[in-house]
Amino acid sequence: MANFVKRLFAWWDGATLGTLLQVGRKGTKVGEDEYGNTYFEEKGEGYDGRKRRWVTYSGYADASRVPPEWHGWMHHMYDETPEEAPLPTQSWELPHRPNMTGTLHAYKPKGSLDRGGVRGKVASDYEAWTPDV
Repeated sequence: MANFVKRLFAWWDGATLGTLLQVGRKGTKVGEDEYGNTYFEEKGEGYDGRKRRWVTYSGYADASRVPPEWHGWMHHMYDETPEEAPLPTQSWELPHRPNMTGTLHAYKPKGSLDRGGVRGKVASDYEAWTPDV
């Protein structure tokens, strides 16, 4: 029963029941990414001649979990999905990572409050002026 209630109202943690019904009625599944997000395209002709495209998130709804190739497809930069026509990658490219802010994996430089709040002195540090009395 609790899972059913969660599906009705918890839009931030996966698609709600209403969203799933609407997607099934108006959309066609075109693919899935490595995070488990599912991508859809409108069945009929779109409002401005382009079909509407959208994503339903697997788990927490966070736009930074959409990889760049799927982001490009969703914004009509590419006609083919990344599964149909994968983008070429460069040797120096790192794999996509979602925004880690607020998690244990967030970047915490020296001097941040999470690392004690103290950093070493550097050449650009200044000393406040005090008048000679």
